[in-house]
Amino acid sequence: MYSKDGENYFIVDSHIHFWDGSPSNQRNRYGEGFTNCFFDYHRNLSPEEYVWSLEKFGRYTEQDLMTDLFQDGYVDTAIFQPTYLTDFYVNGFNTTERNGALVEKHPDKLIVNGAFDPRDGEGGLEALERLHERWNLKGVKLYTAEWKGESKGWKLSDPWAYRYLEKCQELGIRNIHVHKGPTIYPLNRDAFDVADVDDVATAFPELRFIIEHVGLPRLEDFCWIATQEPNVYGGLAVAMPFIHSRPRYFAQIIGELLYWLDDNRLTFASDYAIWHPKWLVEQFVDFQIPEDMQSEYGVLTTDVKKKILGLNAARLYDLEVPAGCGLSVPAEPVAGETVGAGPVPVAGQ
Repeated sequence: MYSKDGENYFIVDSHIHFWDGSPSNQRNRYGEGFTNCFFDYHRNLSPEEYVWSLEKFGRYTEQDLMTDLFQDGYVDTAIFQPTYLTDFYVNGFNTTERNGALVEKHPDKLIVNGAFDPRDGEGGLEALERLHERWNLKGVKLYTAEWKGESKGWKLSDPWAYRYLEKCQELGIRNIHVHKGPTIYPLNRDAFDVADVDDVATAFPELRFIIEHVGLPRLEDFCWIATQEPNVYGGLAVAMPFIHSRPRYFAQIIGELLYWLDDNRLTFASDYAIWHPKWLVEQFVDFQIPEDMQSEYGVLTTDVKKKILGLNAARLYDLEVPAGCGLSVPAEPVAGETVGAGPVPVAGQ
């Protein structure tokens, strides 16, 4: 929990990792390049005092994670989002199994999500069932640009992807997190295109599609899809760190998201260990839309910040919000209900 100026904020970091990107786990030059690309995001968008060495970034410890998130970073609950990348890493980069081992040691603080790849066919469906049986999954993380042999990606609208989403629905796995947005070396940018979200969001109204990284750099495409699909959400990982180095750019991003989606469908995420949640939480609570942009984007209220930092994710994952956070858990949008851009509260009106 984070407290400031008499307000308490329940913090859910909805996108974290416990990866092994070290040289000993790199299968080839693509694994080395992937780790280095992640490190460049970390180094270039973090405050100087939060920048690690490449060696530590490639393989940090369990103690690093627990201290950074829960002792220093104000996080109440954190959600692991796996990324396997077995074509690049010997034991996978960030797997459900590796994350899940920590969850079993700290079940009061951590949640683990599963993953699937529709190119795995029938065997993959059985593997998803096994993951669910072991960890009682409430969500999965999907990586549509992942390489598998000669294939360099897949789409949510592929026939086999439909089979897997039907399986999720059958198992009660409702939170479908999808990396859509910035590419990472050596993956192909267009395989992260947000366009296929539109199709499955309509076809599976009982599932929630949390689009990680809000489609950046295709923010406008994401917003136009999300405004018509009430079961599409925006995960702010990667978008949030611009609050430090490009605050006006961040103001534009958050302003557009609040205009098109409303404040009940945005979730905070650090993408740890790319960024440390401590400074992200502190700077977001202190942040305000610049005055010359408020006529278009309005202002960020304390209630909006509370929803984004934790209450919205708490609703998606059935987390109990402690008393004293000052806001009841907001209602979930109803599938089929008309959703679109709403009025924006403008300063002085």
